Amino acid sequence: MDTNRLSQKIASALNQQMTNEAHNAQIYLAYGAWADSEGYEGIANFLFRHANEERNHMMKFLEYILKRGSKVVVSAIPEPGPNPAGVNDCFERIFKSEVENTANIYNLVNMSMEEKDWATWNFMQWFVKEQTEEETLALDLLSKIKVAGGAKAGADALYALDADLAKTPDDARLAQDVSVERP
Repeated sequence: MDTNRLSQKIASALNQQMTNEAHNAQIYLAYGAWADSEGYEGIANFLFRHANEERNHMMKFLEYILKRGSKVVVSAIPEPGPNPAGVNDCFERIFKSEVENTANIYNLVNMSMEEKDWATWNFMQWFVKEQTEEETLALDLLSKIKVAGGAKAGADALYALDADLAKTPDDARLAQDVSVERP
């Protein structure tokens, strides 16, 4: 008996997104290793935590594919690319990567709507919110780096940013969670 409840198109796209999440984990891992080698232990810790979060996202896709009775295809992960040129470059690349990942998530949402695969559409809503959070967090970090001087940030500013990121929560406040009482 065939228990697969995913179309071939959706199953393929979900498997591709699983690989994308693994690739994003590798990017965070590589950038974390780079940051640590540059003496930014707080930034490295922040990036390592996010590498783990991306691996968890990968596992969510893997589990969903299996639970829908389809086949998981584990593919090679592309290399994360060269090390960043500096802290500003690091977070600009991370923001770009998150925006690209959001586009991939939106494509899956659109695909599930087109096919009227409401289970997949519902599953993807968690990722829509998560990507909003990821982009917001990356943008918040870029704003902090901009205030510190951007690509020309001095050692004192980068030291303070590194210390701040060591204790920065992994979640960002989203616009939908803001109120008059809690702007």
